[in-house]
Amino acid sequence: MMKRISLLVVAAVLTVHAPSIAGAAELVYFYSETCPTCEQWDEEVGSLYDKTIEAKRLDLRRLSIHDDPPADLSFIKGVIYTPTFVVVKDGQEVGRMVGYIADYFFWERMGKLIKRLDVIKASACQETADAPNRVAC
Repeated sequence: MMKRISLLVVAAVLTVHAPSIAGAAELVYFYSETCPTCEQWDEEVGSLYDKTIEAKRLDLRRLSIHDDPPADLSFIKGVIYTPTFVVVKDGQEVGRMVGYIADYFFWERMGKLIKRLDVIKASACQETADAPNRVAC
């Protein structure tokens, strides 16, 4: 009995504290192994991205431009140049950055894409609040 209660407590804690995978926003990074600009991004930003505030909002997903995208990203079209960074949420493209000049410009553009995500979330929350049988954000 005590073992069962312990398992239920652990399950409850994980449910409350685990990040939601469904609907999580991602930063999809299309790269090429022969791209010197991609190597520059990897050194200047990619090596520390996971430790940033932005990474808490947008999980980084690396995909070679030479591979077919996985089924869950088949809606991303027109990726020709590397590096290309595509922000996706709920099966839709939110925005993209093509190319990389320097880390300062990358972080500035990331900030704008995150603001766009916030606008989309606020809009969705308002729609939810306006619906009579839904729970507001």
